[in-house]
Amino acid sequence: MKSSCFTRASLSSILQPVFSPRLKPSRPIICSAVPPKPQTALYLRPPAFRSTLSELRKWYAWAKNQASSVGSTFLDLDNGPDSTLLHRELKWLVEDALERPDMLSPLNSGDNYDDATPVSMRACLDDLYKLWKQRIEERRPFQYVVGCEHWRDLILSVEEGVLIPRPETEIIVDLVDDAVKENEELRNGLWADLGTGSGALAIGVARILGLGCGRVVATDLSPVAVAVASYNVQRYNLQDRVSVKLGSWFDPLKDVEGELSGLVSNPPYIPSEDINGLQAEVSKHEPRLALDGGANGMDDLINLCNGAASMLKPGGFFALETNGETQSKFLVDYMDTKMKGSFYGTNIASDFAGIQRFVTGYRA
Repeated sequence: MKSSCFTRASLSSILQPVFSPRLKPSRPIICSAVPPKPQTALYLRPPAFRSTLSELRKWYAWAKNQASSVGSTFLDLDNGPDSTLLHRELKWLVEDALERPDMLSPLNSGDNYDDATPVSMRACLDDLYKLWKQRIEERRPFQYVVGCEHWRDLILSVEEGVLIPRPETEIIVDLVDDAVKENEELRNGLWADLGTGSGALAIGVARILGLGCGRVVATDLSPVAVAVASYNVQRYNLQDRVSVKLGSWFDPLKDVEGELSGLVSNPPYIPSEDINGLQAEVSKHEPRLALDGGANGMDDLINLCNGAASMLKPGGFFALETNGETQSKFLVDYMDTKMKGSFYGTNIASDFAGIQRFVTGYRA
């Protein structure tokens, strides 16, 4: 499975020791007169281009040389990709770009194939040169290069302006699954995915809820994210169970206050001063709006906690992703003290690396 090597576990582990909890006001909606049209992922494009095997081999040899030249430079600089990972990504790029991925073998070996053998591709050769130059020279994330990310058993379209879903965020779907199995009433309620981005969590939760009465509302401040999330929802034929709305956090949900059965979110939680120190793929390309959690990274997490107290119905479940142990412990303490009586069963769950990343609980 293709997945990003840039997990939020490695984005930032430094937090200020003192947090200043405050309710963060809703951010202004970024208006767009015409909703942006999502780009089509490379692997979904028609094989409308042709090249000869000889020409493709020339590009492939150049691309491999570009990947090899990186060595450990990016890794040493900012924990970026090394040559091994870049060679793996090149293989994935070929698989997405060629109508017949089995042509990768003659690209490597050159045996028993005529140089003039025609090859059908989903992008022209000039574009492949441009895409791989962007990956190496501009450090453009591979997911933006090919236009998709493999997440759980989904292939989600992504592009600039949309946060690339991380592997560890998959655990939120598992936490929802556990909660629903413990209380089947949650399966038929209304759920919210706040700051949906690509729509990953909304789609994952909807599939967990199954074919009952359960519905998911996904919100995002970015028109690009709303367009991409809507596209992904339609690709998985979930438009009857997932609605995507433009707006800041709870703003699009004011008409269902106190009615949510569940709430999930992977909000911005990186401290502002740490953003520029992230991998170039993240700091230079992914939307800062989806990364920057304010001075100590807690602004949006606190806002979500305060909102959950009024938006969830009694017994409603929530699962929030944080930057790690310090934020998770602070959030639980904030709910148990500053919001005493609003929640019960608060708990911290770890990600795949054992980092205490997720905070869960129920509305009292």
